[in-house]
Amino acid sequence: MKIFSTIVFVGFACGILSCREKRPVERMTDAELKKYAMDLAHHNIIIDGHVDLPYRIMENQSRLSGEYPGLLIHSSEGDFDFDRAKKGGVDAPFMSIYVPSIYQQRSDRGKSYADTLINLVKAMPIQLPDQFALANSPEEVRRNARDGKISLPMGMENGAPIGDDLKNVQYFFERGIRYITLTHRRYNQICGSSGDTTDYHQGLSPFGRAVVKEMNRVGIMVDISHVDDSTFYQVMKLTKVPCIASHSSCKYFAPTVKRDMTDDMIRELGENGGVVLINFYTGFLDSTANQQSKKMEALLEQKGLKLSDSSARPFINQLKKDYPVDIEMVANHIDHVVKLIGVDHVGFGSDFDGVGGFLPTDLEDVSKYPNLIYVLLKRGYTDEELEKICGGNAMRVWQQVLDAAHH
Repeated sequence: MKIFSTIVFVGFACGILSCREKRPVERMTDAELKKYAMDLAHHNIIIDGHVDLPYRIMENQSRLSGEYPGLLIHSSEGDFDFDRAKKGGVDAPFMSIYVPSIYQQRSDRGKSYADTLINLVKAMPIQLPDQFALANSPEEVRRNARDGKISLPMGMENGAPIGDDLKNVQYFFERGIRYITLTHRRYNQICGSSGDTTDYHQGLSPFGRAVVKEMNRVGIMVDISHVDDSTFYQVMKLTKVPCIASHSSCKYFAPTVKRDMTDDMIRELGENGGVVLINFYTGFLDSTANQQSKKMEALLEQKGLKLSDSSARPFINQLKKDYPVDIEMVANHIDHVVKLIGVDHVGFGSDFDGVGGFLPTDLEDVSKYPNLIYVLLKRGYTDEELEKICGGNAMRVWQQVLDAAHH
């Protein structure tokens, strides 16, 4: 349970400060520093901007059987479950309501599919009320943390289900959606995509401009992960509130990755007051890993395999062995954002359960967040700075967007 009662919180905080005063980080033993990182992970609110658990469950319908609740508590599969999240100190993993581009071809643009995933997330705290709770605001995240529960806020990855009706923006807000990634791997009726060479709209469509304005009005964060460059800059000019990149990384370290953010884009998002939530996918962290993972995915496709198939695991493991990416690279991306726009504009957006296991050494699942905090402590980040990176920055933007909304 997170410690937030006034008396206990003050005592705990004083204990941490006392430890730092008596023995600064540079004078701690390695074991003491790891213990301190674990303490901070369980003291701070940790927000993860993007976890694809709902889609993983939908991909394997057996998870909706009687054993489904148990697998949400403890599982040998995937990157997320309650036990591992509690071990890692994670408080609010945004559940991704991921609508694959293929659903854009349906008459409802994937709205019914999005509703199915939303219903799945809403069922989790009903079936496991002692473990999970919904959260529609930062305050609800804090309240749930006080009760020892993991919050399940939701973000919709791909705005296609909005269809051609602006009223659906309000509809999804009322269903619990608190950010919308405007598109995914293909352009849609809203905007262009970084994964699509088609430049049909040259950025935002006229309808897309209306969608951004309506998201501002309603109180849904605009997520610029996955959009093409033209869309990004047009959103920055149009939005009246800060935006997020829910699961993005820095092109500085992976210049061949179109999906990553350039330094100029990061600066623009900083001026907007927004936050970059760093993606842990090795292919976005490092260009070589990206190129090799694409080759491997092509090979798996030839063999008729998906990344989630057990038969694909030997290929994935061999690639990770041949082209290792470790946790230090994630810290490098965090450092880079801090260097460009300051510590108030960066956080975590893992993409757990969405990257087929292509994750850095020592950061393979939600239990490993203390390892990342340990690395950041070694690099000189203070307790206050780590509180912001862990979740304070994401909650600031979330609250600003809610405060500016007109319901």
